[in-house]
Amino acid sequence: MSAPQNAPHRRFNPLTGEWVLVSPHRTQRPWQGQMEAVAVPAGLAHDPTCYLCAGNTRMGGQRNPDYVDTFVFDNDFAALTPTAPAARNDDRGLLVSEGEPGICRVVCFSPRHDLTLARMSVAEIARVVEVWVDQTRNLGADPAIGAVQIFENRGEMMGCSNPHPHGQIWASHSLPNELAKETEHQAAWHATHDDCLLCAYLARELALGERIVHQNADFVVLVPFWAVWPFETMVLSRRHAASLTDLDAAERESLAEALSALTIRYDNLFQTSFPYSMGFHQAPTDGAAHPEWHLHGHFYPPLLRSATVKKFMVGFELLGSPQRDITAEAAAARLREMPAVHYLDR
Repeated sequence: MSAPQNAPHRRFNPLTGEWVLVSPHRTQRPWQGQMEAVAVPAGLAHDPTCYLCAGNTRMGGQRNPDYVDTFVFDNDFAALTPTAPAARNDDRGLLVSEGEPGICRVVCFSPRHDLTLARMSVAEIARVVEVWVDQTRNLGADPAIGAVQIFENRGEMMGCSNPHPHGQIWASHSLPNELAKETEHQAAWHATHDDCLLCAYLARELALGERIVHQNADFVVLVPFWAVWPFETMVLSRRHAASLTDLDAAERESLAEALSALTIRYDNLFQTSFPYSMGFHQAPTDGAAHPEWHLHGHFYPPLLRSATVKKFMVGFELLGSPQRDITAEAAAARLREMPAVHYLDR
C-alpha cells in the first residue's frame, strides 16, 4: 500500500502508538529562517586541550590512559548515580517523585580526535560494537539496572560538547519513556499476532523496497514509514535478536558495516560532517522474558535542506504532533543514491 506523496496525510508509528503529519507540498515554501554554521571537521589527530584524547587530563582531574582503540570510563558528571536514594514521594497523585539510581559511562570510539564513525574503518567500528556488547552484558547483569541505553550525539547542532568521536551509555533502574512505549506496543502486537512486530514490519519493507537505504547479510538500514526527522533512519537486525548481546560475531561485523555505510551516506548528502543523535533500543534488563523485543537502532539527524538549514520541532510539533515535509520515500531515495565512498576520499 502506498501513502499519498503530494497531499497532507498522517502516518502511524506502531512502535509508539503515535502519529506524524506529512505535508509534502511544503517542500516548495521559501526559507528565511535561521541558517546554521557549516560543521568543520576536527583538524588534529591528537588535541592537547581535549579531555577525551589519550593521555590527557579530564575535567574531573583523572588522566586518560594512552589507549589505542576504544576507551570506556564512568562519566565524571553523570546524570545518574548508583547511590541515588530510592525514596518515593506521592502527594495525592499530583506531586510524585522517586529516586532513580543508575550508571553513566562515556565510550571513546578512537584515540584519533579527527575521526567520526563515517571516517573510521569497518574494523574500527567493529571494536566499538564489541564495547557496546560488553557494556550491555555487564551493566545489564546488575539487578538494580532495568535498561541500558547506548547513544551518540554527533555535532554541535545536536548539543555535542566535544568533537572527539565518542558516545555514552546510561544504565537506569526504570525504563525510559521511549523504551517503555516500545515495550508496550511490541508486547501488544506479540500478544495479538503471536509474532514480532519489527520482524513483520521489516519483511514488508523488504518486499516493497522503496524505503530501503542499505542492506547486508544481517542488517537493514531504512527510512521508517512513520519517520519524523527529515532523514531519520532505522537499523534493523534481520534475525530476531532482542539485544546486542544476542548477536554472533558475524552479525556484529555486519552491524559495523551497516553503520559505516549509513554514516558515509549521511556525510555525502550535504558534503558535511553530518550531525545526528543515534542510539540502540534493546530489550529491558529487568530479568523478565521479552520475546516481543527486536533489536534496532534509531538515527535522528536535524538537517533539512542543506548543511545549514535545520529542522526545528516547534509550534504545532510541540503542541500537537510531529510534522515533516519530505516524505520517507523521497528521503530514502536520496540517501540510497549517495555514493558508498566518503566525499573526502573521492
